[in-house]
Amino acid sequence: MAHTVAIATLGLTQPVNIEHPKISFTAKEIDAVEWKGDILAVGVTEKDMTKDENSKFQNSVLKKIDGLLGGLLAEVLSEEDFTGKAGQTTVLRLPGLSSKRVGLIGLGQVASSPAAFRGLGEAVAAAAKTAQASSVAVVLASSEGLSNESKLSTASSIASGTVLGIHEDNRYKSESKKPKLKSVDILGLGTGPELEKKLKYAEDVSSAIIFGRELVNSPANVLTPAALASEASKIASLYSDVLSANILTAEQCKELKMGSYLGVAAASANPPYFIHLCYKPPSGPIKAKLALVGKGLTFDSGGYNIKTGPGCSIELMKTDMGGSAAVLGAAKALGQIKPPGVEVHFIVASCENMISGTGMRPGDIITASNGKTIEVNNTDAEGRLTLADALVYACNQGVEKIVDLATLTGACIVALGPSIAGVFTPSDDLAKEVFEASEVSGEKFWRMPLEESYWESMKSGVADMVNTGSRQGGAITAALFLKQFVDEKVQWMHIDLAGPVWNDKKRVATGFGISTLVEWVLKNSSK
Repeated sequence: MAHTVAIATLGLTQPVNIEHPKISFTAKEIDAVEWKGDILAVGVTEKDMTKDENSKFQNSVLKKIDGLLGGLLAEVLSEEDFTGKAGQTTVLRLPGLSSKRVGLIGLGQVASSPAAFRGLGEAVAAAAKTAQASSVAVVLASSEGLSNESKLSTASSIASGTVLGIHEDNRYKSESKKPKLKSVDILGLGTGPELEKKLKYAEDVSSAIIFGRELVNSPANVLTPAALASEASKIASLYSDVLSANILTAEQCKELKMGSYLGVAAASANPPYFIHLCYKPPSGPIKAKLALVGKGLTFDSGGYNIKTGPGCSIELMKTDMGGSAAVLGAAKALGQIKPPGVEVHFIVASCENMISGTGMRPGDIITASNGKTIEVNNTDAEGRLTLADALVYACNQGVEKIVDLATLTGACIVALGPSIAGVFTPSDDLAKEVFEASEVSGEKFWRMPLEESYWESMKSGVADMVNTGSRQGGAITAALFLKQFVDEKVQWMHIDLAGPVWNDKKRVATGFGISTLVEWVLKNSSK
């Protein structure tokens, strides 16, 4: 049964309810120079910028635009030192075209990956914001060599990048500007129902990524475990034809013997809520049963092993529910897409890790719902304790495959840096599926070893295990800990997204994981 809670916040902060701008995407087969609107954006590679001995463009699209401008484009680009390198953008207002402005966006030496075309969409959004443009057309200087399948994924990536690029999370600002962009025409990549469907898919996934970003951006005084549970229930209500919600209270979790999860939650004045959404297709047989499990620490102080010192990032610990944002974002997208033939369970053990007289102490022994005992030698290795009971619960749903996502270890950021997630799984088949999904999404993952010999450092003298081993190989021992709570018959993968959950430069969440999860579920559906 869905559970809705009234939410009062510390500091009297409430997010402003901002309606996200709706951008209309249309695929058109018209000559770029005939398009009328605010900005004609041309995606160019370094090769496209090649000129002949008369300093004229050899690329047909650029040659045509430059011809209408009497050679001005080539002249100005030379002065601006625009060479088509990735990240370069120049927007010019030159008389002679049907469009008010022409923008050139560099794609680097070769553009073929979803990430490159999503970057093009983001650059288009940035140019539209600066110019206060309401209508934009996007064309590739070279699209002749693209297969039909490539054209579909390119258009989808451009649309996705534009939606995500135009989004700004202004819910906690006293003043904000509304973006003016209303329509984007994608030229030269085909037309028809298949492409329209792909653009609709891009919009659905992008809106789910924005939802996930906003969950992670929300401060802990607003996004409490109760508020996260309420957001989950809202998704289920919105797509009640395919989604159902079961929100468990602490008392119900106690009945299920979730001592590991409840031990973490014990110190907080905000009660824990265990979230379980279930997706079932509108009709037809179920061919695959999957579970997505997300770590849902809405704030992590570290507990008695409090986070202190440089690099502890306690002020960013609102992001410690990034795994749950990925899982709930995927639920939102799948509620819209409604894939057939697959049942998906979305599971989050949500709570805070705080400090109080009722809290878990270092040295305490807690008992998980599968009966295994854990000596807590560090209260700041709490995410794995909540995931332990969530994984046992997921296995009890009769699923064949589980993917868990968690901002689990700083060790994974040390190993892989800020933009790559670590993947741990004993299953080569599951690894292949998820990596194929990530090739479509453009998100970066790297498979890490599950080195069984490292488990030695996780042994306790008085319990079945401790919750943290030595500093060396910390992301690996964390994954080995989680493995103790997964049924051997179930294919399981752990994704540590501690790095890519947050964009440190922009100081906002990324929505990482959502598009890959959706792609993976679709690969398991009968679509």
